[in-house]
Amino acid sequence: MYDESKRFAESATHSYITTHNLNGSIARIFNTYGPNMQIDDGRVVTNFIYQALKGKEITIYGDGKQTRSFCFVDDLIGAMLLIMNTDDDFTGPMNIGNPDEFTIQEIAEKIVKLTNSSSQIVFKPLPEDDPKQRKPDISIAKEKISWEPKIDLIEGLKQTINYFEKIL
Repeated sequence: MYDESKRFAESATHSYITTHNLNGSIARIFNTYGPNMQIDDGRVVTNFIYQALKGKEITIYGDGKQTRSFCFVDDLIGAMLLIMNTDDDFTGPMNIGNPDEFTIQEIAEKIVKLTNSSSQIVFKPLPEDDPKQRKPDISIAKEKISWEPKIDLIEGLKQTINYFEKIL
């Protein structure tokens, strides 16, 4: 359902751009994280940071071997600014994300270590529709806007953890 709604929105946007002869581009945003996120937004990074900082169990759904890639917010904003300045004839879509992949368990372990938490990692049943892998192909972004992410996961997590430590 989620994937289909995104495809529909892209089709509707593309149709509107071409019908009304507008300048517009479509960006597909992949797993962005960073300071100023809502602590209760339900995303894996915020969930794990909150649980680690509060000394709660870190909840992983499934065996933790499913992979994700995470793009730091500053990298995303830089890409969006570049996309807004692409040629008028390019509408996309263009994937924006970090292609570096990590297992969910690796993310949890990194967050526990970076927060110096005593939290234990626990595993719960995987939801039926949970994807095994999420990794953006950013080749169009490299080609069209000469973009790729600059902030690695550890640096981004440190900045995000610092933010959450302050608000908690």
